[in-house]
Amino acid sequence: MPSKITYIKTHWGNKNEVNDAAIAGFRLEGYSGLEVNVAACSEKSEAIVERLHANDFTFVAQQWLPPADESVHQYIGRLKANLDRIAGLHPKFINSHTGKDYFLFDENCRVIEVMKHFSKDTSIPVYHETHRGRFAFHAKTTLEYLVAFPDLEFTADFSHWCTVSESLLQDQQQTLDRIIPHVRYIHARVGYEHSPQVNDPAAPEWDAHLQRFYGWWDSIIGSNKEAGRSEMYICPEFGPMPYMPSHPYTRVPITDQDGVNAWMLQQLKSRYAV
Repeated sequence: MPSKITYIKTHWGNKNEVNDAAIAGFRLEGYSGLEVNVAACSEKSEAIVERLHANDFTFVAQQWLPPADESVHQYIGRLKANLDRIAGLHPKFINSHTGKDYFLFDENCRVIEVMKHFSKDTSIPVYHETHRGRFAFHAKTTLEYLVAFPDLEFTADFSHWCTVSESLLQDQQQTLDRIIPHVRYIHARVGYEHSPQVNDPAAPEWDAHLQRFYGWWDSIIGSNKEAGRSEMYICPEFGPMPYMPSHPYTRVPITDQDGVNAWMLQQLKSRYAV
């Protein structure tokens, strides 16, 4: 495996200030970085990132845009503005929610070209997340973009593909084999046929699903090792309610987001101990 695996904490669902004490706590948990959705954090992003840099804590920027009824030209305008803001924050790399599932192929290609030029101009790597609603919303159709852009690099969150295809992708292994060598970052969340997030990956009823995801993650890490890459990044990314199922009427989450991510982190650190 790569000589170093860096574990990134998700800021998604965090309700507390990201100050020096919080970052020290993240380190104690076993994390070495934080992924921050810059657009969603609005004016707080700069203060959060300032503390991360001051504490030598890896900053991963999430590129995401809130939904809007717009043309691809208008989308690209918002995208460029968000990228310019992110570039000024100096991330290690960008995890990008790129394009739209309803854009035409050529329209999404225009969006990807913007990202390519941005990455070349700034030397900031961009990894496109395999995510519902984006250009990479489905395993098979993602191959079309990989043919057009052979140097595409991905954040693997295959839970979305499971939901879109209503399967554990048992019949799409050839497609996965072509995409896995292009994965540089893992969002370690276990999904199932009807949702991108199981309620508790430690529960025995989800063990077959957990083992399926372990197989994919093993392959990704092995592929990066074979390519001679020295570092790999993984983010346990179980989300808060409503991503996390909740009890009716009370809206109380069935399981605790931080607790699930802490469990996932320890499983990963044990499995991929260097």
